[in-house]
Amino acid sequence: MAKKTIVKDSSPVKQDNDKTAKLEAFVADDTNTKLTTNHGVKINDDQNSLKAGDRGATLLEDFILREKITHFDHERIPERVVHARGSGAHGVFKVYEDMSDVTRAAFLCDPGQETPVFVRFSTVAGSRGSTDLARDVRGFAVKFYTQEGNFDLVGNNMPVFFIQDAVKFPDLVHAVKPEPDNEMPQAASAHDTFWDFISFMPESAHMIMWLMSDRAVPRSYRMMEGFGVHTFRFVNASGVASFVKFHWKPLLGIHSVAWDEAQNISGKDPDFHRRDLWDAIEAGAFPEWELGVQIVAEEDEFKFGFDLLDPTKLIPEELVPVQRIGKMTLNRNPDNFFAETEQVAFHVGHVVPGIDFTNDPLLQGRLFSYTDTQLIRLGGPNFHEIPINRPVVPIHNNQRDGYMRQTINRGKTSYGPNGIAANDPQQAKAAEGGFVSYNERIDAKKIRARSRSFFDHFSQARLFFNSQSEAEKNHLIDAFSFELGKVKMVAVRERMLGLLNHVDKGLAAAVAYALGLHVPTIPLAELNGSIPADADPADYTPEQKEGELAKSEALSMAGTLKDSIATRKIAILAADGVDGKSLSTVKDALVAQGAIVHIIAPKLGTILSEDDQQIDVDESFLTAASVLYDAVYLPGGTNSSATLEAEANAVHFLNEAFKHCKAIAADATAIQVLEATYFYKKLPDEYSEETVLREGIMVSDDLSSLVELFISMIAQHRFWDREVPRKIPA
Repeated sequence: MAKKTIVKDSSPVKQDNDKTAKLEAFVADDTNTKLTTNHGVKINDDQNSLKAGDRGATLLEDFILREKITHFDHERIPERVVHARGSGAHGVFKVYEDMSDVTRAAFLCDPGQETPVFVRFSTVAGSRGSTDLARDVRGFAVKFYTQEGNFDLVGNNMPVFFIQDAVKFPDLVHAVKPEPDNEMPQAASAHDTFWDFISFMPESAHMIMWLMSDRAVPRSYRMMEGFGVHTFRFVNASGVASFVKFHWKPLLGIHSVAWDEAQNISGKDPDFHRRDLWDAIEAGAFPEWELGVQIVAEEDEFKFGFDLLDPTKLIPEELVPVQRIGKMTLNRNPDNFFAETEQVAFHVGHVVPGIDFTNDPLLQGRLFSYTDTQLIRLGGPNFHEIPINRPVVPIHNNQRDGYMRQTINRGKTSYGPNGIAANDPQQAKAAEGGFVSYNERIDAKKIRARSRSFFDHFSQARLFFNSQSEAEKNHLIDAFSFELGKVKMVAVRERMLGLLNHVDKGLAAAVAYALGLHVPTIPLAELNGSIPADADPADYTPEQKEGELAKSEALSMAGTLKDSIATRKIAILAADGVDGKSLSTVKDALVAQGAIVHIIAPKLGTILSEDDQQIDVDESFLTAASVLYDAVYLPGGTNSSATLEAEANAVHFLNEAFKHCKAIAADATAIQVLEATYFYKKLPDEYSEETVLREGIMVSDDLSSLVELFISMIAQHRFWDREVPRKIPA
């Protein structure tokens, strides 16, 4: 298929949309109103229960008490088994150009149409009260409120999954969740049951590489990719189908935090990602992603060395480029977390005409699982009537009643066909927008089995590892060493080393060294512990194949966008006697580039500059931490520098920022503060511009030069090459 020429729309995003208007009827504003019961009866006394005398027993007839307590007792619904901790936002999506040659989905065929969306990001393994910074997969679910009904693109920030068949999903989740005997550890995969399961599941090898990579600790929801994971179908108006993989590409680039940093953030601000998303939208720095698709003609289904229906595989972008076909902008925070973010119900089976399923066995199982989950979590079959889940188009069918029914249906009939109501509601022809399932030929026997095309478990895991930068490879080795170091059973560690040995011998050897073990030789035939009772083990032996590519640039974060400092958080460390010009010149330049700048001082309130100007302080060293910022600047000023040099928290702030490879800049007159750090003596004696942009450390008495280079340094995000030769305690 010829690649499309994409013309991108740069018009401003509208704040309002149809979904917002539809929700207005359900929005309550309690300002300047009288207190009532849920049925509208005005309440005279909401502070005292009805009693038999002022010291007597409370009376059962107190309907106000009973309603208030009953509602409180039921305010919380069962949390999601997975993806329990999340954050959501409203927005809009707009396609760049007509895609009707491949799909009849109307919202993808009209560049003039703006489709409202609601997006929920989440961690997978932890409970609602866990940290945002767990090493984990991140959910990336988008509900499109289209004029043909709701389309839910339910994905993750990783393009593949642990298992190939949905029947194994309960086992996977049971293994990764806290261990049932002691309910520990929370929101962590670093424990025996998870790695015991994985060590018997060679099909998980590819996903484990992603989970141990920097993708598992994103800097922000706004700076991570999203993937539909499964292979879906596009179907056009003529009934011609093609396979499609969905991608979300963040316009801020793909960035992560260091693992040590993630652990520190969990203690300093476990809501780090949720707060980041909320604050960005409130500030008008609307997060944006482009929707990308990889389209494969149906006749090319078997041209690859992997199976398109295998959810543990991706299509390398070098083989099928990602076409960016539209843009999503999140421009409004929820009005009520529970009513919207907590009650939103995504379902992989919510598709619209022009988008259809494939026989991916994980996808097929999810089609059942999501409905079943919503029934128990949201109280019954009417979860679609909760305002956040309502489509923007009317609903007409013969489904009635059930828990929490909110529609009042008129008429005598609730069945079809019928003659009493002229057979209303009537079926829609395809030309009238009716959904028509793709006419796929099926000629097969019923069987419980796995296709041999699903048994190459290592080539793409190896491709992922080989595609990483040296820093990313080191992080992978450290992650495996940390996780398996938490595993108590040596036998599980050894089996995992044997599995990793089939991915990359150097990786296995490096992890084995950290664990104090030797790499065992485990034959392929002995790796797979997931074999049916009566099956021949030979039929389930993994294959060791070479993939089509040795390396894929798209799989590394090293080449991501590094041309902006918009929304990056910069810390300026200062105290009384700071050089006001040195501070304001740099701060103003950073803010002009869209950065968020906080002045951090030994105490809150204000500090005085050298010329006695009062400067507001945003945080003190008691409440601020370097892990919450992307870069650090030290302005000049003799007294300010002397105070910071003697301030242990300031020195630690700088040491920790250096340890986590962040950009650090200083006015030349603040050099004494840097000299108090652990890392300063490790730096080269002479610094050229090239060295600055490699190391991420700059000292200058030329403010204009300093500002220009500092902005370039921050845009690089991190200086990971600093880690190995300059490791420091912090």
